[in-house]
Amino acid sequence: MVAQDFTVDLNKPLVFQVGHLGEAYQEWVHQPIASKEGPRFFESDFWEVESLYVIRIFKRQKFLTCTVWWVIPLIWLPVVCWCISMSIRMGHTLPQIALMVVSGIFVWTLLEYTLHRFLFHIKTKSYWGNTMHYLIHGCHHKHPMDGLRLVFPPAATAVLCVPFWNLIKLVSTPSITPALFGGGLLGYVMYDVTHYYLHHGQPKSEVPRNLKKYHLNHHFRIQNKGFGITSSLWDKVFGTLPQSKAAEKNR
Repeated sequence: MVAQDFTVDLNKPLVFQVGHLGEAYQEWVHQPIASKEGPRFFESDFWEVESLYVIRIFKRQKFLTCTVWWVIPLIWLPVVCWCISMSIRMGHTLPQIALMVVSGIFVWTLLEYTLHRFLFHIKTKSYWGNTMHYLIHGCHHKHPMDGLRLVFPPAATAVLCVPFWNLIKLVSTPSITPALFGGGLLGYVMYDVTHYYLHHGQPKSEVPRNLKKYHLNHHFRIQNKGFGITSSLWDKVFGTLPQSKAAEKNR
């Protein structure tokens, strides 16, 4: 039985602690710690050693802020290009390819919003529910500035690509499927790189500066709204656009 007065020890590995919080987990995980130093997840060095090794290497080379984001385009952009080239080899023109890719990106933006709202912010209170949520997204809300665990691990992305590919095969032709999938994958790359930048970049122009403000508002002020990362489009469509501070004061 979960002790209602259980307290998480931040100096110990967190993953197998958070489940004991029970119903108190939701409140705890949405009280962010704005530190660039990430927590230890596991007691076992087998699970923790790889990320610690990366930290040591890049601290010594003073590239700590670049340890994560570049892995995403490095691995997935060649896959995007290969998928698009498949549809080109099957006879589609460049304008047709462009339309497929843009359509794939558009589909991704809806998937991005849906996953963030309904999976990443699912309400949990059981031991394993809390534990799994913390691993998927809770750790990011608790430590939003932890750059090592911000983007999605490539191995997990590869697993999720399989049902996404099969779903596209069901609704499109064999020659359209690769380019449409490539567009969706390109949308994912844009999302993950943008997400990293919104946390660790210092935008100078108005559009990215407003996008950064919009996303950090989701982390530090209104965490049950503002689920869009690359844009606020679907928040506007589905009514989850957060109110401004001025509007809240006038209520």
